[in-house]
Amino acid sequence: MPAEIRKTLLHVEETFVKGVMAAATPLTLIADIAVVKNLWLSADYQDVFVEDLKPGIIGVTPGLGEILTEMNIKQAGSGGVIEGYGKSDFVGFRGEIERASALIHTLRFGNYYRKAVGAKSYLLFCNTRAGANAPILIPLMDKNDAGRRSHYVTIQLAIPDAPADDEITSP
Repeated sequence: MPAEIRKTLLHVEETFVKGVMAAATPLTLIADIAVVKNLWLSADYQDVFVEDLKPGIIGVTPGLGEILTEMNIKQAGSGGVIEGYGKSDFVGFRGEIERASALIHTLRFGNYYRKAVGAKSYLLFCNTRAGANAPILIPLMDKNDAGRRSHYVTIQLAIPDAPADDEITSP
């Protein structure tokens, strides 16, 4: 079963001046986000705790990882130019953090992106419950050197209408 995507968002931020100094090379931060229906909630609001998340994970995460990776690579130009990366998910108030985490904390999601950008390190992450227009924080780190401090940066953005109570945002 593919993800039920309501919309995608591509956020591109370029910084030309860092504090008081002009950047020798502009810093470009790219965030690709999908707003998806929380597949572990019932449409009739009679929500039941779902113990086995595996069928949803197997059905949704590979396709979601592919869509988001393609958006990011297209904007960047190639996976080789991407130096740092991270991920984040926000679940609406009817959901549980564990369910949102299930979408991005799986090798079926992360390995697709890691391979496309030629990365060796794990994906830094953030997970939380939130409502529409909440600040979305995406922590970043060097894709090959987890200790390289220059790449510890955070992308911050908001989506005015997401996540709804029955949605998950997956950047």
